[in-house]
Amino acid sequence: MSDTHDMIDLKKPAEPAASDIPTEGAALSGSGKEMSQEEIDKITTEIVKALKTVYDPEIPVDIYELGLIYKVDFDDGYVEVEMTLTAPGCPVAGEMPIWVENAVTDVEGVNKTKVNMVFDPPWTPDRMSDEAKLELGFM
Repeated sequence: MSDTHDMIDLKKPAEPAASDIPTEGAALSGSGKEMSQEEIDKITTEIVKALKTVYDPEIPVDIYELGLIYKVDFDDGYVEVEMTLTAPGCPVAGEMPIWVENAVTDVEGVNKTKVNMVFDPPWTPDRMSDEAKLELGFM
């Protein structure tokens, strides 16, 4: 998980003006311009870096490596994150989405972030990266 970005989906806006329709599957920057592969790679890397700055206070591994991030969509400067917690009763359940929102919104090219908390499928240790498993003694 630490080197892949398969959960981040950069896409075109849902209803662009006819003159602004990019090629199929192209991502757009915050200014509505089609993004190059280099720009897509850069913002993807920066979003992952931002997610890796957020930690569950009870676990010494970031939320990205823990596998708490299920999906990230980027659409014309707007990011939507789908994430979970290690347990629904997590003491920071109300705070962690705000931490994620703030971290991702600080990424250049991101204008707004929305975090959706989901519990289906439930998180299991199988979602952790090998790096996280090693850090926590699962390997």
